[in-house]
Amino acid sequence: MEPKIIYEDTSLLVLDKPAGVIVNEALTTKNQPVLQSWLAKRDYPLAKSREERGGIVHRLDKETSGIIIVAKTKNVFTALQRQFKERKVKKTYLALVHGALNKKVGEIEVPVGRLPWRRERFGVLAGGRSSKSTYEVVAQYLREGERFSLVEVSPQTGRTHQIRIHFKYLGHPVVSDEFYAGRKTARADRKWCPRLFLHAKAIEFFHPERGQKVKFSSGLSDDLVAALTTLEKLRETN
Repeated sequence: MEPKIIYEDTSLLVLDKPAGVIVNEALTTKNQPVLQSWLAKRDYPLAKSREERGGIVHRLDKETSGIIIVAKTKNVFTALQRQFKERKVKKTYLALVHGALNKKVGEIEVPVGRLPWRRERFGVLAGGRSSKSTYEVVAQYLREGERFSLVEVSPQTGRTHQIRIHFKYLGHPVVSDEFYAGRKTARADRKWCPRLFLHAKAIEFFHPERGQKVKFSSGLSDDLVAALTTLEKLRETN
């Protein structure tokens, strides 16, 4: 279970991370596939850097597949981090969520934070950090009488579990989300969709050394394509 290299030059790597791969090393990641450990075997200035996590500039959840950027040098790492901080990086995800959303195009803006009563989870919380996502419904499906919506989501901020929290807040949790969809719902989902239906589809940013805007994309992974084939696609998205 290794990432696929989509693009590589002297400055950076753009990878397609498979679901099931953890991004950063931690005490709890022993005997599991970890992207940072895989990068440490490569030959570039930050490959073995623990401080810069092998050059990993941002992260994806373990069960989320798709695009991730890795800086090869300290200068590129710093420059890319600045772009993320200044919100110059545009990320696009595909998610399958429960239900039919009222609006085909929408915006979600709520404060989110770590839940005091359950520290490993996050949620909408008064006094939390601002978070914002925009979305567009691209298709609707039906399965055993239940509606599902395939949405293209662009997070404007980068909070932990942001997309998952936002759609839970709307009452349309992401399919197979064991944290936020509820145990019973997630268990039923996993009979036909074996993991979280969330994929980092595309990323757009300014190349830190050449200066021009670049965009990279990743097709929906085979396991999620297979899950969609178990659903009936509806003609209307309204």
